[in-house]
Amino acid sequence: MKIRLTLLTAALLLTHQAMAKDIPLGQARDIANTTTPASDSQTYVALEAQSLAGLRQALQGNAASLTRDQLEHTAQSAKQADSAWLKARGYDFQTKVNQQVDIALLSSFSALPKPVLDANLHTVEAINRDATQGLRHQALADAEGISYLYFIADALGPKLGNAFLAAYDKGELGKAAALIKASEVSTGAAKKHFDYKRPFLIQNNSIHLVPDDVVVKDNKAYTADGGSFPSGHTNTGYTDSLLIAEMIPERFDALLTRGARYGYSRVVLGVHYPLDVIGSRMVAERNVAHYLNDAKYRVLFNEARDQLRAALEKECGTSLAQCAQSAGKDDPYRDPAMRNFYRFTMTYDLPQQKGAEKKLKVPEGADVLLEAALPNLSANQRSALMVKTALPAGYPLSGNNDEQGFWQRLNLSAAYEMAHKSR
Repeated sequence: MKIRLTLLTAALLLTHQAMAKDIPLGQARDIANTTTPASDSQTYVALEAQSLAGLRQALQGNAASLTRDQLEHTAQSAKQADSAWLKARGYDFQTKVNQQVDIALLSSFSALPKPVLDANLHTVEAINRDATQGLRHQALADAEGISYLYFIADALGPKLGNAFLAAYDKGELGKAAALIKASEVSTGAAKKHFDYKRPFLIQNNSIHLVPDDVVVKDNKAYTADGGSFPSGHTNTGYTDSLLIAEMIPERFDALLTRGARYGYSRVVLGVHYPLDVIGSRMVAERNVAHYLNDAKYRVLFNEARDQLRAALEKECGTSLAQCAQSAGKDDPYRDPAMRNFYRFTMTYDLPQQKGAEKKLKVPEGADVLLEAALPNLSANQRSALMVKTALPAGYPLSGNNDEQGFWQRLNLSAAYEMAHKSR
């Protein structure tokens, strides 16, 4: 064990500097585009099409056709999500308490200097302007699928992804579907608190609102109301992806990136800034860690996880480990380039304040986020990974206290990668 730890530490020290720089906006765009219907993999494109078809059918329900009005009243069906089971268990999610904790965690937003906010706007304008048609189509599907879990499938690889879609619509994942959606801590209170205008409402902005030719297909420009900071959709994407990653650690890295990719879609559409996405990553990770450290929540989580894994193995006809294996070019979320994309979404190349490197302090219990993916490491070892692979200090929202600094700098993708490289 000592030898292994020494090798792990050495690997982390050698690679830490390599992780410290963002890739350019254009490179991030090109990587993200491989996870859209513009992919070179016909297998992946077919999985995307199946996911979209499932979403459109769920939105339409028993109606003769899908109309925009139906989007305002969407939710998982009773067959998809076992809400009765969850309600009967009587768990208190303490939503209002967690909302206030999230507001405090993001409080440094109010003190950001004008150059950072200007860069925030310029970045969303550039990403929105230069987005490919594939990125726009994927962003529309992500946007309208917020109430469902269809978006998860493409990060599971072709075999497990198809199994997930089948099991989801058959109602075989009901406990997980209900628990995951109930675990999303609404960003509504934070939006009202920070009261920041969306980018397309800023005077003289260059945002191009994207017409819907994918979901409702009425070519009406996609828009959004309410405050911009933090992003509710991104909070959903990160929370859902991270909880599924905790249930299916065989796809941990890919699912982490799916959460980041979901947030990127909001910037593509021009309805959120990078900081909205970064802030939601922070609170989603904090909230999931909080719940996983609650013994009563863990009982529900374990029950939901076991049902989900059994259902997926049944649909796959093999072990989950076999079904989750990488599928080469047909599995873009497992492409090494996606690690660079994930790192990019942690900062969106926004200005870094130079100064002394602050020591990162891991909050008690935060290592739980790596427990399922790295079960052979102790809590102390997982915490050490988090520290050594963290984002450099000084990026926006890192704030001036330990909690803010940790959740802004936490790079779960890098921690997972480095642990596996050291094996």
